[in-house]
Amino acid sequence: MVEVSSKTIDEVDEACEKEDLKRIEAILFVSGRFLGMADIISLSDLNPIIIRDLLEQLKEKYDGGDSALRIVEKSDMWKMDVKPEYSDIINKLATGRSEFSKAEQETLAIIAFKYPIKQSVIIKIRGNKAYDHVKKFVDLNLIRKKRVGHTHELSLSDEFYDYFNVDDSNNPFKE
Repeated sequence: MVEVSSKTIDEVDEACEKEDLKRIEAILFVSGRFLGMADIISLSDLNPIIIRDLLEQLKEKYDGGDSALRIVEKSDMWKMDVKPEYSDIINKLATGRSEFSKAEQETLAIIAFKYPIKQSVIIKIRGNKAYDHVKKFVDLNLIRKKRVGHTHELSLSDEFYDYFNVDDSNNPFKE
């Protein structure tokens, strides 16, 4: 019979906690967006109380460490992000390649600058291809689409501000 000491149990508990911490860290790293507790629970299969503790540990680790990354909490949602002082590097990297075509960028810029704006106005300005752009932005949760009469009203979502790392309280697109 194997004798289990309290030291062995503590070592096992500590190893499990380290693995759980790495699992939460990996989830936040890969997602690249804000995740709610329900998302983290379903991805990690961990108890919400344990998750909250692990998120706080990660936040402290990145806030106090020598890392360009940080853990951001907003409205009980969490994400791993680059610290603001390194955003210029990210912008340099992002300039060469974009996940949006030039036409999509122009459509989104008009929505961001003029919102709330009717979809019919966007179509008049940008042409029929803008229907595809709007669908893509809605699918990515960058904009909200609300039925108004025979058209839709388009406005920016919270995800837009998170995606482009823009502070919505200091919205550069609204007067």
